[in-house]
Amino acid sequence: MIKRAEELTRVVMEKRFGGVGELEVVKLIDEEQFQGKGRLFAHNTLKPGASLGLHAHNGDVETYYILKGEGIINDNGNRQPVKAGDVIFTDNGEQHSLENTGSGNLEFIALVIYV
Repeated sequence: MIKRAEELTRVVMEKRFGGVGELEVVKLIDEEQFQGKGRLFAHNTLKPGASLGLHAHNGDVETYYILKGEGIINDNGNRQPVKAGDVIFTDNGEQHSLENTGSGNLEFIALVIYV
């Protein structure tokens, strides 16, 4: 199967998980395609100053792969800078947030699978 760019679902979410500004989500595959093993595989964009609020993962794990930009990840209370090429893994029972601290968009791939 091939999904063309124009066929992908695009969603804009305001103040996601209590964050600031907008999160643009482009779903790369639909939840049904995970066949019960996950719920998200998406290309996400946070504009400068925007953030995802702190949220926990219970029953799933999430991986971010930073494609472009820079920001701060809150990894269970440990705040660290991130940039293009970095990978962030949030395990079951852990929590995280992400803030764009750069002057350009912060783009990242997010993958959520069930455990």
